[in-house]
Amino acid sequence: MKNSVSDKNLFIESEDEDDELDGCEVEEGPKEEAGSDGSDSSSDESDEGPRGSRPSSYTNQWPQSYRQSIDMFTGVTPPTISFLGTPSLSRFSSSFLTSSFGGKHTPDIISSILKPLLPTTSDDQQQQQQHSQEEIKSSQSILIPTPSRKSSLSVIPEDKRVDAHGMPMSHQSSFTQGVLNGVNVLCGVGLLSAPYAIKQGGWLGIILLFLFGTLAFYTGILLRKCLDSEEGLETYPDIGQAAFGTYGRIAISIILYMELYACCVEYIILESDNLSSLFPNIHLNIAGFHLNSHIFFAILTTLIVLPTTWFRDLSVLSYISAGGVIASVLVVGCLFWAGLIDHVGFESKNDTILNISGMPIAIGLYGYCYSGHAVFPNIYSSLKNKSHFPAILLTSFLVCTGLFAGAATIGYMMFGETSASQFTLNLPNNLVVSKIGIWTTVCFPLITYALTLTPMALSFEELITSNRQKSHLYAIAIRSTLTISTLCVALSVPFFGLVMALVGSLFTMLVTFIFPCACFLSIVRGKITWLQGSICTLIIAVGLASAGIGTSSSLAQIIQNLS
Repeated sequence: MKNSVSDKNLFIESEDEDDELDGCEVEEGPKEEAGSDGSDSSSDESDEGPRGSRPSSYTNQWPQSYRQSIDMFTGVTPPTISFLGTPSLSRFSSSFLTSSFGGKHTPDIISSILKPLLPTTSDDQQQQQQHSQEEIKSSQSILIPTPSRKSSLSVIPEDKRVDAHGMPMSHQSSFTQGVLNGVNVLCGVGLLSAPYAIKQGGWLGIILLFLFGTLAFYTGILLRKCLDSEEGLETYPDIGQAAFGTYGRIAISIILYMELYACCVEYIILESDNLSSLFPNIHLNIAGFHLNSHIFFAILTTLIVLPTTWFRDLSVLSYISAGGVIASVLVVGCLFWAGLIDHVGFESKNDTILNISGMPIAIGLYGYCYSGHAVFPNIYSSLKNKSHFPAILLTSFLVCTGLFAGAATIGYMMFGETSASQFTLNLPNNLVVSKIGIWTTVCFPLITYALTLTPMALSFEELITSNRQKSHLYAIAIRSTLTISTLCVALSVPFFGLVMALVGSLFTMLVTFIFPCACFLSIVRGKITWLQGSICTLIIAVGLASAGIGTSSSLAQIIQNLS
C-alpha cells in the first residue's frame, strides 16, 4: 500500500522556524534533516524495507499528525493543574490550521483559541501576507509541522521546550499526571457495559477481565521496550514502522483510526439511548418521515457536536476532557449509591455462574475495557522520568480494573438478567443520583467527540494536495463528512453492546494484544529469552482466538438483529 501523496506534500521543512529555535542552525532539506541527529541519511527506498533498513527519522511518513493529535488525550499540564493537559495542537496544523498561526508567536496562538474554524477576513488578509513571503514562511501553511522531530528540537534543552501555549512541550509529565492520563484513556464508556458483560458470560466470565488486564499490562511494557529499542520512536505507528517498515506503519495507523471512528459511533448510540430513556415521548414528523426518540436524539447529538469539530484549537475541550477520571468515578459512585443507599434492585436471583453461549460477546466487552494502548507510547514519551512508566501503568490498570470489576459486580447484583447494555438505562429516572449519573454520561461524550474524531480527520487532511491546503472549506468538508457518516452508521447499527463487543473483539485485540507482541518479536529479534518469546506467542494466540470468536459472534448477532 502506497501513500497517495508524495513525501514533499506530506512533509515540508521550515527553515525559518528551525533557525529561530534557540538560535540553532539546522541543515536544510528533508534528507539532510533525517540525518541531522548524527545518523546517516537514508534513501526513500529504505522506508519500504524491513527493520534492518529503517529510516533515521519517523516523522516524515504518514500519519505525521499522530503524535500531536493523540497528545490531546495526554499532553503536559500546567504546573498548577494535576489533570490531563492540552495538546500541542496549535503548534501543528491541518488544512484548517493554516498560516493564521504565526509559528511560535504565542499571542497569535492564544488568540486563535477563541476562533472557530470558519475563515474570517482577518485570516484571509493574514494568509495573503504570508503567501507573499512564501520563501520565508513556507512552513506556516504546511499540513503538519512536527515539533517533536529531532532535526529542529534535539538542540534545545528538554526543560526549555515549550508548546504553542508556553507550557513544557514534552518530557515534563509527573508520576501523578501520568497516572491520571493512563486512567483517563482506559476508563471510557466500557464502564457502562460492565454489568452487561457479566450477564452475557456469567459470574465466572469476570475472570476474563482480570486475565485481559494482566496481559494488557504486559503488552504495555512491551511497547515501552519497543520505544527504547531505537532513537526517535515516540508513537505506536513509529513502532509499527520500526518493526515492519512503512507498510507496518500504515496498517497499524489505519487500525488505530478505525478504532477511534468506532468510538465516535458508540458516542452517538450512547447519546441516543440515554436521552431517549429520559424523554421517551419525544418524536418528530418531517415531510412524511416519522422520527422516533432514538433517531431524533441521534440527529440532535450530531448537530450539537458537528460545530465543535470545526474549531481551530481544541485545547479548551482537552482541558475539560481531563475530567474523564472524575466522570468515571462519579458515574460508578452513582451506581453504588443507587444500589447500597437507595436500595435499587437486589431482588432478582442472580445465579448464572457460566453462560457459554454469551461468552463470545463477553470477550469483546471485557477486551474493550483495555483499549488504551494507542495512547501509551505518547504517555511514555511525555514522562519526565521514564523509569516511572511501569509503576504508572500498573497503578492505572489497578484503578481501572477496580472500577470495572466494581461496576460489573454491583450492577449485575442490582439488575441481574435485566441488565441493559448501559447500566444508566437501568437506573430509575425518579432518583436524584440517577439523574446525576445519566446526565454525566450524556454530557461527557458531547465534549470528547471532537477530540476523538480529530486524529482521524487530520490524517485525511494530510492527504490533501498542497494547493488545496489553504482552504478552510476542505477541512470543514472532511470533518463534517466523518461526523455525518458516524451518524449513519449509528442509525444503521443502533446496538451499543454488540458494537462495543465487535470493537473489543476485533480492534482492541489487535491493538492491545497482537500488535505489541508481534512488533516486539520483530524489533528485538534474536535478543529475547525463550520465556519472553513463549509469552508473546501465547498472548498472540489468545488475541487471535478471542478476535476470531468474538468478532464472528458479534457480527452474527448484529446481522440477526437487523434482519
